[in-house]
Amino acid sequence: MKDSLVLVGMPGSGKSTIGVLLAKKLCLRFVDTDLVIQEREGMSLQNILARHGQQGFLDRERAAILSIQPAQSVVATGGSVVLIPEAMRHLCDSGFVVFIDVPVRRLERRVRNMKSRGIVLAPGQTLRDLESLRKPHYLRYADWVFRSGSQKPAEAANRIAEAYLSS
Repeated sequence: MKDSLVLVGMPGSGKSTIGVLLAKKLCLRFVDTDLVIQEREGMSLQNILARHGQQGFLDRERAAILSIQPAQSVVATGGSVVLIPEAMRHLCDSGFVVFIDVPVRRLERRVRNMKSRGIVLAPGQTLRDLESLRKPHYLRYADWVFRSGSQKPAEAANRIAEAYLSS
């Protein structure tokens, strides 16, 4: 069994919420890479995107993730991490990667104002477009896929913990 658990998925999929519950359940520390980026840069994700653009944001995301020592942790990643191969290699080295797969309709209800979330989007790009682009990457890196239905976060955390512990 790998010594860390890495959560990947679309914005609004519940990575941070489920990650906190998993960390408590498994007695591991919790790392939210979006918070690491914000702490390193001293500004919000939205401001990083506005000031530095998509590539500048991805460069900062890469640097932040490479600075993390993920051992003995549950790591909730930003949705764009799968677009950064070096960052994913770093996380995959010690981490059991779980893709939290949430239907786009549910994501659209959860993520109403994408600009305020600091989501890496091209002009005119929709959440559906983003999912089409990213889903193959999520699937490629995933050791296990959690297909989210109507489960509560605690139920999702229990199922993911079972998969991790039996890996």
